[in-house]
Amino acid sequence: MSGTQQALVAGRPIVRLHRRVSSWGLRGSDYAWAIAFSLPYAAVFLAFVAYPVVYGLWLGHKPALYRELFGDPLYASTVVNTILYVGVGVNAKMFLAFLISGFFMRRVWWMRALFLAFILPWAMPAMPTALSFHWLLNGQFGLFNNLLWYLFGIDGPIWLNSRWTALSSNIIAYIWKFMPFWTVIFLAGRMAIPQELYEAADVDGATGYRRFVHVTFPLLANLYLICTLLSTIFTVGDFTTVFFVSGGGPAMSTEVLATLGIREAFTVARPELGVAAVMSALPVVILIVIFLMRKLSTMEVQL
Repeated sequence: MSGTQQALVAGRPIVRLHRRVSSWGLRGSDYAWAIAFSLPYAAVFLAFVAYPVVYGLWLGHKPALYRELFGDPLYASTVVNTILYVGVGVNAKMFLAFLISGFFMRRVWWMRALFLAFILPWAMPAMPTALSFHWLLNGQFGLFNNLLWYLFGIDGPIWLNSRWTALSSNIIAYIWKFMPFWTVIFLAGRMAIPQELYEAADVDGATGYRRFVHVTFPLLANLYLICTLLSTIFTVGDFTTVFFVSGGGPAMSTEVLATLGIREAFTVARPELGVAAVMSALPVVILIVIFLMRKLSTMEVQL
């Protein structure tokens, strides 16, 4: 081997080392820029997510608060209202949204205009939607009672002066407000089903409700379950509907945990008790989240 060749071979490790050092330097600068751009997001997360949660846990960690809360008769009725509001509202909303999504699958020229009108309650802000529903139910000059009088000559009830009619009004307003969103989700799920499956079902004689039972629902069952779990988590913390439709009345008989927590924290000026009221639903929410995560992991394995 000549001297030139030996010099070239001996210089290769130096060139490789230089390349490695250069690449490490480039990667180090990339990491530095990545960290620099991530710091504002980390600061926002710590300030507006982590700190409120930790502070809330610290406020509501005293056992004496929960003994006082559980001993209050208002809390027991609030838990019952929350179970009814979440259980009836979520399941009725999901069932109706699933059925109505099939209706909007029809290919007619006026369906788009009808669908646009259908999703307007969801597209509007929550507060004016709930307030409009509150005034529709006004016992003296509300639209519902006026229609009952002009069409049937019936004096309508004072809807918001009874616990059960007021709670039912909250549930109906909640369904009316949020059902369009889940209808869109189910509509997208229906549109993702291959048309060949429906054609094969028609060949096998599965038409009408049989096609729904044997094709549509089995394929959308996981989507239906996941949407129901997510909606349950969202609805447990829903404050706007109850507060602006019935206001928790009459005499705080339609309070749910979200409105009770806000009332204790701001009206009564006991934030620790308000946090305890809201945190009392945390074990149920955690169980739902764990079940949801397991369901999603099972779906990933199947895929």
